[in-house]
Amino acid sequence: MAEDETKKDESTEQEETAQDEVPQDAGPVAEEGGSEAALGSSPEAQEGEVEESEGRGTDAASASDPPSPTPPPSDESDSGEEAPASEEDELPWKEKRRLERSRRPHEAKPQQTPEERTAARLAERKRRGAERRKERAGAKAKHQAGTGTPVAEKDSNAAKVRQGIVVSDKGQKSITVRVDIVRRHPTYEKVIRRSRTLHAHDERNEAGEGDVVRVVETRPMSKTKRWRLVEVLEKAK
Repeated sequence: MAEDETKKDESTEQEETAQDEVPQDAGPVAEEGGSEAALGSSPEAQEGEVEESEGRGTDAASASDPPSPTPPPSDESDSGEEAPASEEDELPWKEKRRLERSRRPHEAKPQQTPEERTAARLAERKRRGAERRKERAGAKAKHQAGTGTPVAEKDSNAAKVRQGIVVSDKGQKSITVRVDIVRRHPTYEKVIRRSRTLHAHDERNEAGEGDVVRVVETRPMSKTKRWRLVEVLEKAK
């Protein structure tokens, strides 16, 4: 009995000592762990940990695997896009032809004497002349003659007729006629009197000084005569 009691006492002492030691050492650790568990218990934190673990796994796999070669650019993508216009496309056709000729490789021609070069030059001129004549003949055959511009019809304008008084009949077959013009001014409404002289042709010397005559416009008959006597309306007294 005494041994059983002593064993119980020893077991109780060991339990008490274990209880006293465990809360002191594990207390703060348990609190820290509980706080960390509380912070990491959210679904966002769990997803972040999963992504980090996956990223680390992929980094390790990529480090172990050899780098894959990059595929060459496909022609389909290039064909879909329009190529940028080069400077040569904007040049005139003569410049393009000059550039093409300058890029051609030089071909050495056989040596010729001056007479041979002159004969070759003349033959080339004749060949080009024959080509030009052929092109012109073909263009002339295809050309269709147009109707052209019709002749303008001459409108017979009525000749001007004036009436005036003869102021001079000294010339041979010529008279000077004064034409009086009386008009009202369009702005001031004042009657304005003007006169001008005409040189007329009198074929039979019928009109005398002071007669009232009628003249008509005609072709130039001298340096100053552009009128012709039609009739004498009133003789001078």
